[in-house]
Amino acid sequence: MNFLKRITIATSIAAASFCGYAQAQDFQWKEATSNGYTYRYVTNDPTAARYYKLKNGLTVILSPTTKDPRIQTYIATKAGSKTDPADHTGLAHYLEHMLFKGTDKFGSKDWAKEKPLLDQIDALYEKYNQTKDETKRKEIYKEIDKVSGEAAKYAIANEYDKMMSGMGADGTNAFTSFEQTFYTEDIPSNVTDKFLAVQAERFRQPILRLFHTELEAVYEEKNRGLDNDSRKVYEAMFAAIFPNNNYGKQTTIGTVEHLKNPSLKAIREYFNNYYVPNNMGIIMSGDFNPDEMIAKIDKDFSYMQPKAIPAYNVGQEKPITAPITREVFGPNPENITIGFRFPGATTKDARLLNLIGSMLTNGQAGLIDLDLVKKQKLLAAYAFPYVLKDYSVLFLQGNPTEGQSLDQVKTLLLQEIDKLRKGEFSDDLIQSIVNNERKNIIQNNEKYSSRASTLMDEFTSEIDHKASLEYVDEISKLTKKDIMDFASKYLQDNNYVAIYKRKGEDKNIVKVDKPTITPVSVNRDDQSPFLKKIDKMPENAISPIWLNFDKDIAKGKLNGVDVLSVKNTDNELFRLYYYFDSGKWNNKMLPLAAEYLEYLGTKDKSSEAISKEFYKLASSFSVSAGNEETYVTLEGLNENFDKTAALFEDLIKNCQADQTALDSYKTRLKKARANAKQNKGAIMAGLRSYAQYGPQNPFNNVLSDAELDALKAEDLIKVLHDLFTYKHKVLYYGPKTGIDLTASLTPVHKLPATLKEMPKSKTFAQIPTDKNKVLFAHYDMVQAEVFWVRNGEQYNSAITPTVSLFNNYFGGGMGSIVFQTIRESKALAYSTYSYFSLPSKKEDKDIITAYVGTQADKFNESTTAMNELLTTLPQSQQLFETAKSGLKKSIASERITQDGIIFTYLRAQKLGNSTDIRKNVYEQAPKLAFTDINNFHNKEMKGKNFTYCLVASQDKVNEADMQKLGEVKKLNLNEIFGY
Repeated sequence: MNFLKRITIATSIAAASFCGYAQAQDFQWKEATSNGYTYRYVTNDPTAARYYKLKNGLTVILSPTTKDPRIQTYIATKAGSKTDPADHTGLAHYLEHMLFKGTDKFGSKDWAKEKPLLDQIDALYEKYNQTKDETKRKEIYKEIDKVSGEAAKYAIANEYDKMMSGMGADGTNAFTSFEQTFYTEDIPSNVTDKFLAVQAERFRQPILRLFHTELEAVYEEKNRGLDNDSRKVYEAMFAAIFPNNNYGKQTTIGTVEHLKNPSLKAIREYFNNYYVPNNMGIIMSGDFNPDEMIAKIDKDFSYMQPKAIPAYNVGQEKPITAPITREVFGPNPENITIGFRFPGATTKDARLLNLIGSMLTNGQAGLIDLDLVKKQKLLAAYAFPYVLKDYSVLFLQGNPTEGQSLDQVKTLLLQEIDKLRKGEFSDDLIQSIVNNERKNIIQNNEKYSSRASTLMDEFTSEIDHKASLEYVDEISKLTKKDIMDFASKYLQDNNYVAIYKRKGEDKNIVKVDKPTITPVSVNRDDQSPFLKKIDKMPENAISPIWLNFDKDIAKGKLNGVDVLSVKNTDNELFRLYYYFDSGKWNNKMLPLAAEYLEYLGTKDKSSEAISKEFYKLASSFSVSAGNEETYVTLEGLNENFDKTAALFEDLIKNCQADQTALDSYKTRLKKARANAKQNKGAIMAGLRSYAQYGPQNPFNNVLSDAELDALKAEDLIKVLHDLFTYKHKVLYYGPKTGIDLTASLTPVHKLPATLKEMPKSKTFAQIPTDKNKVLFAHYDMVQAEVFWVRNGEQYNSAITPTVSLFNNYFGGGMGSIVFQTIRESKALAYSTYSYFSLPSKKEDKDIITAYVGTQADKFNESTTAMNELLTTLPQSQQLFETAKSGLKKSIASERITQDGIIFTYLRAQKLGNSTDIRKNVYEQAPKLAFTDINNFHNKEMKGKNFTYCLVASQDKVNEADMQKLGEVKKLNLNEIFGY
């Protein structure tokens, strides 16, 4: 339940379907009536979106597509943290959490007995909030805890999640941001009646049950934010750039003071004010008949009554006339973020801001890409727009390389802005962006989930869909002077905010302290009459479709190399891969050479010229070297396939050594390696690899500093020039037939008569987990993060059905045993899960993992709670049947398509499987009984040893507590990282 939506609102589905590539389309709003319902639509809209407005004001946006028998759904309200009451910030986010708790019809096994207790809790919270004396507050909270425990005896925790899981839903979640709160589900297309019935009830009369344990989850989320330097930077930016608007005056998660003093009365009032049909929308994209769907939605949601939305004061901002600077401190590496304020989402200028963002950073040929990234002047640099309804922001961010100050980084970033004002950019940059936007349109429309996401963002930001569709045609008409004028108006040398993220102690952190909470009942086996009614609703079964590797993949040869291809019959996009069954374990220089290639040119073309040429073709390349696999990926439009393939072949075969580029790369790499030691995620990744493989492991299998210093440009050039002399495969998804593909590649992908084997791979064996151990790494943070790791037995395909069902039941989602117990019942963590993971190769071993991210002062309780679950598997027949039903429906409605077919085949080969393993799961999992997964749990987890990977502050978790878990080994960063 993220507090911030995607940083950029999509520039939208933009222009029309691919038609002659550069042909402008005529977009007009039209009106039509079908099945008794009038709707609006835009001509030539590639999403075929219909816009309905029901009698009660509810907006419904439907975008049908039949590729997958699934539907991406969003139910959104145009309200978020900016409409929080000033004295109750974080309230919209609270409410989002509580809308998973049910109503008077579900989530309760005896509403008549539960209600008086909930009313009592309401009154106690109001009394608690008005009391200032800490002793009295503790007494009141003790009473809240006591009454909450009584009320929980009548609650059915996670009944919403059980219903969705039983339908085969994926991605059950919700998000709150500044001006939107949305609830998302990805459902099989045959359960729409059930889905709509549940959602209509969900928003009818939400009951704020299990509140104090959920509030503790929000506390955990707040404390995670206090450990997140990036979040602190953005909050500081918004506070400085929006001193008068609620974007800056209020944060989505809320203040510590307000979190500690919640009001259920205020939450209910917020719901009544903003969760009304004329302020809400239902957005769906997927496999459905829109005529039938709108009638169903109308039937289920017509009970909603419209009402006036409270007036919102935008909070007008004064122009910034002098640079504003702020500092943020934390353990992560230093960086600087610059923000320029722009008009809001509904304006033409906001659309042009998206263009400015692409002119600065597009990953290939933007000004920052070419001048700062390609030339390696900074460790990292990029720009992006954040478009909101009231205002928008252009962000610039840069990370210093070794020896650079943040002021030097700022100067380099602002010089790129100056180039926009002066028109110092390529004449064809705008046209290249147009080409790529048109390709992006096709990509975005391939997936039903992408369509729904974009349409939802447009709805909550009140962006006109027609204007979005016209975006590409609009920017294609702009001139260099237009850009210069626009940049001069909004991107001046004195109207920005700069946030300096410095390394150091944050002395302003005020964490939310742990309240005393008695674990509450979750009543796993109880069912409300509403759930039983939903379960009995009929649904037409979806038949699964299994892959047939012999029929679904065309197999051929290209100059002696195996070719695996799948034809794209939907559009003009292609993806071409050169796949090597080898990687860093074969040659530690391979990933370095892959990155070095980004900065190289040939005798005839500079690196910058090559990037521009790829971008102009709306094509791209990447070389990715993993531990045991390497991919060269080319993607783009079919009409430019030959040019794209030839351009890359010329680069990799004729790239020239550039010692200056290598020296800069080494400097940046050393800085990046030093920065990784300041990143808790990287530290935890190192601990987990250590737990699996021991002191010498894949994570620290890197060149030493001395080896890096000795590396010469010619060494890496040889790796690149020799790459295609080694055995590999050609993988292709695109419009070409196998014959046409071979004809196109034969002239450019020239190979020696005999391909070589890669050098023998260095092997890393998973070590036995023969005793309980704690691997500890110190990190200055409020929270403690714990991973349990155990190496199991060698891969056995026969257990796949049991593993799939076990994960669904035990630790795989919000309705799982782990989530219910640790978060819902005991309020010990915001994030927690556990998985039994099968390996990717038949020679490797299974891995059992579990995770808890918790406040450091709850370390003992959290680890004890997880260990209890790893020792004894709680039994719930109802939850077990739900897990079984959800697994079967999810598999039945899953469609593996496009290049996913090829990659599934390659994975199957590595595991020794010749058929689609999902078929076995689908057929065998329904036959399993609870005793089967209980026996599996006893065999694989109960009484077994684990390695505990712990990242926490040594000042907040003491060694005596660690020793209760096992032998403690404190690792320094050099041991973890290998340098």
